Amino acid sequence: MIQATQEELRQEAQRFLRLADRDVKAFRILKNAPEIHLTTVCFHAQQAIEKCLKAVLIRHGVELHKTHDLEELWAKLDRINIAPPINAEKLGKINPCAVIFRYDDTDIELLSREEAESMMDNIQHWAISEVGNEKEEQKVSDSVNQDDSNE
Repeated sequence: MIQATQEELRQEAQRFLRLADRDVKAFRILKNAPEIHLTTVCFHAQQAIEKCLKAVLIRHGVELHKTHDLEELWAKLDRINIAPPINAEKLGKINPCAVIFRYDDTDIELLSREEAESMMDNIQHWAISEVGNEKEEQKVSDSVNQDDSNE
């Protein structure tokens, strides 16, 4: 377990969600471009999912080591009784996009752009709800501060 305060864990988890959002945005720009290879597009979906899973693990104080293996990250979540909305086997379909297909010109279609997008969206929404939405927390904080100043 990570030795950090709950606030530090929350902040680091939210940082990972912000990094994941960069990959979500890249995926959305590239997904409809027919000249961009599927594995390049799916790389960004895989990266977004990876960072979201890591954000939830960090939020719960689980120490991480370098890995791109979504099934391994899923297993870590399972060990602390947290169930992502997508099972490990399905996440495994996008795993090769992290490393293998980036350095291989093999043309294997394990999933469609739409399947990758659906997985990415489901995991991102779930991770935000697990970690807490930074913008919502800021609204609550601003609201509390506003109430305090009116007293």
